Amino acid sequence: MPGLWDVLIVGAGPAGLSAALTLGRSRRRVLLLDGGPPRNASVSAGHGLLTRDGISPQELKAAALADLEPYDVTVRADSAREVRRVGECFDVRVGDAWQRTRVLVFATGVRDILPPVPGLRERWGQGVFHCPYCDGWEHEGRALAVYGSGRSAHHLALTVRAWSPRVTLLCDGDPCLTPEQALDLERVGVAVRTQPVRRVSGGPLEDTPVCVAFVGAPPLSVDAVFIAPEQQGGSHLPAALGCALDGKGRVTVDGNQETSLPSVFAIGDMTGAPQYVVQAAAAGMHAAQVINTRLIHAAVHSMGAAFHKSPEDEGVRDPASRDE
Repeated sequence: MPGLWDVLIVGAGPAGLSAALTLGRSRRRVLLLDGGPPRNASVSAGHGLLTRDGISPQELKAAALADLEPYDVTVRADSAREVRRVGECFDVRVGDAWQRTRVLVFATGVRDILPPVPGLRERWGQGVFHCPYCDGWEHEGRALAVYGSGRSAHHLALTVRAWSPRVTLLCDGDPCLTPEQALDLERVGVAVRTQPVRRVSGGPLEDTPVCVAFVGAPPLSVDAVFIAPEQQGGSHLPAALGCALDGKGRVTVDGNQETSLPSVFAIGDMTGAPQYVVQAAAAGMHAAQVINTRLIHAAVHSMGAAFHKSPEDEGVRDPASRDE
């Protein structure tokens, strides 16, 4: 087994990359596992990130990886297969080898679970989107659709209506709207189609409008479809290790991004935090500062042999912030 890592980070999205950057700049020995393309890899451009509006996910990740090069951060294109606690440390199986670390950080995100409508997955990120704040402006004033039913679809339809007066809610055979919700949609001019959806075709992939075909009803042509898909955690390892989860299967953390297990942290979308790049990056930076403070105290009080909470690092704040 190679030497001991200070911190091993599982996942190289914005949260994991941000944590690696701060830890690297803190002169920590870090192993960052890059399990593959980002969740939003299919979109051509991301939006809402200050100074980087319109940057592609691939460009953003490449720039973040380049930022790590001056520091003692090893990036490995692989995933964690298994994790086990060994005394005060953790062993993580990467490929056919085990890596030992003092601190473990999960940054594995979430997976979107799309409805089984033919053509929907093929157009995910290319005509079918989940966030109007990310992709609404590019479709301003055009014919748009929202797929789903119930409270989440009602909320999304009202939100998308802010970008266009031409919005249709696709209930796919299951309206599941309360009278109050139906009245809300009627007030703002959102049309409702209750027929089952047979397939989705066209869109940017074919340089045509998105065509929604129904069972027993005429098709609908729109510029884009918005959907709020179900989600599941990006990795089974936190639960397998014993980290507490909430009722939706998300890893629970405290204000320092630490899980129910000491020395194990979780950051980014997997914790149920708002799913924005800046939010994930901020969580990564905050966790990294907490971890570095813990390691400093461990070195002072235990000659670096133990990793534990000290009263001083409870509620660690940005050193640049001022007391109220």
